[in-house]
Amino acid sequence: MTARRGAAETAVRQCLGLEAGESCAIVTDDDREPIGEALYEVASEITDDAVIVRYPPGETHGGEPPDPVAAAMAGADVVLAPTTKSLSHTRARTEANEAGARVATLPGITEDVFTTGLEADYESIASHCEAVREQVADADEVRVTTDAGTDITFGVGGREWFSDTGIVHESGQMSNLPAGEVFISPEAADGTFVVDGTMMPHGLLEDGRTLSFEVADGYVTHISDDDIREEVESAADEVGDAAYNLAELGIGTNVAVTELVGSVLLDEKAAGTVHIAIGDDAGIGGDTDAPIHVDGIIREPTVFADGSPIDLPESIDT
Repeated sequence: MTARRGAAETAVRQCLGLEAGESCAIVTDDDREPIGEALYEVASEITDDAVIVRYPPGETHGGEPPDPVAAAMAGADVVLAPTTKSLSHTRARTEANEAGARVATLPGITEDVFTTGLEADYESIASHCEAVREQVADADEVRVTTDAGTDITFGVGGREWFSDTGIVHESGQMSNLPAGEVFISPEAADGTFVVDGTMMPHGLLEDGRTLSFEVADGYVTHISDDDIREEVESAADEVGDAAYNLAELGIGTNVAVTELVGSVLLDEKAAGTVHIAIGDDAGIGGDTDAPIHVDGIIREPTVFADGSPIDLPESIDT
């Protein structure tokens, strides 16, 4: 069995639990077709109602796919989406879940991330998610600090924490693959966060390089990096201040990630890291629609829930 075939088996059979008689839509694009085809091959061996839909790569993470793609997603029992640009934070994904589909998005997936990131024990990842979620679930305030300069406080308000376990067996559920995080769209945020791990368009940052962001009243007010600032400004030309929304706080729980590799999809799941995102949060419990969702991964954080430090799962010296 090839590594690609094994990863596809894990995704379709273990993570999504596809069964005979269910419909399955594999949504991919021109640059991720080999991974899409591997998933389709496994799915088509399980059910006669499997399709693969391909379209040109989107322009931005969180951008909506073409209408026929969205229709295929909403009409399927199971959706797997290995795409260049993320479909996680789109109306198409939300509407597919609302129609009852089980959805796994694989945004920015590469061959290496696909074959290594899906070798994990997802039942173990689910248990780590549960342990983290129990520690933060009742907190009103979460604070993240690092030696690199991060000191930011989030107000939970009435928002819900979610677990991305990779186990997507119930109607209406959604996960990234590779998986492993506990996350929330906070109602409020103030402070500074300093990214020293991975952030697009730069990928894995060189040792000693950092990207800093100032946040006030739930919006990013200063971005140190020209490329990221221009990307957010471009989105703001379309939707205004929504592009600057502090969208997400995520805590990595995947203990199988042994090093940061420059893939946001994989690196944001690394145990012992947190990630903070700017832009759209409508798909994760927030109320901001924006054509952008940019994550920055932060190494070696300390996370406090109502002033008490929480125990983070450990895998590597991240």
